Amino acid sequence: MRQVLDRWNALPPSSAAEEILPICGSKAWAHGMASRRPIFDEAPLLSACDEVWWALAEADWNEAFSSHPKIGEATAKEALFSRPAQWSAEEQRSVAQAESNLKIALAEGNRRYEERFHRIFIVCATGKSSQEILAILERRLQNDHRTELREAAEQQRQIAHLRLKKWLSS
Repeated sequence: MRQVLDRWNALPPSSAAEEILPICGSKAWAHGMASRRPIFDEAPLLSACDEVWWALAEADWNEAFSSHPKIGEATAKEALFSRPAQWSAEEQRSVAQAESNLKIALAEGNRRYEERFHRIFIVCATGKSSQEILAILERRLQNDHRTELREAAEQQRQIAHLRLKKWLSS
């Protein structure tokens, strides 16, 4: 962890932002994180993540959301070797292994979600079964737009925490 942070702290600001961008997908978040350096430990890194994330505008959140594949969506083969694609595949492992009727229900739920909220459905899928994810999707389809935006933002924050921890251990 210390080596990752020492190297990241030593990078020029634009390079530091570029390196951390795949963790969240929002350029404003990545630049905000780079501006918080130096950071020497996991706890202050996660704290900075939260502070920067919750201070962003809705457009920045939407940029982060759009950097994810849809739940259950196959990733292009050429992208499988990128760190974000590998993270997404790990995070969605239970969905990839789901039965076809569950995959169809998730695809239909994704379509309804996009139609209602004009963005993809974001959920921190790590450790959740495909049935749990489908139930969460169905529940969140009942939210009003403001509530759902905050819920999606919270899910993205959780994903960023998991990815920051993976990044630190790389």
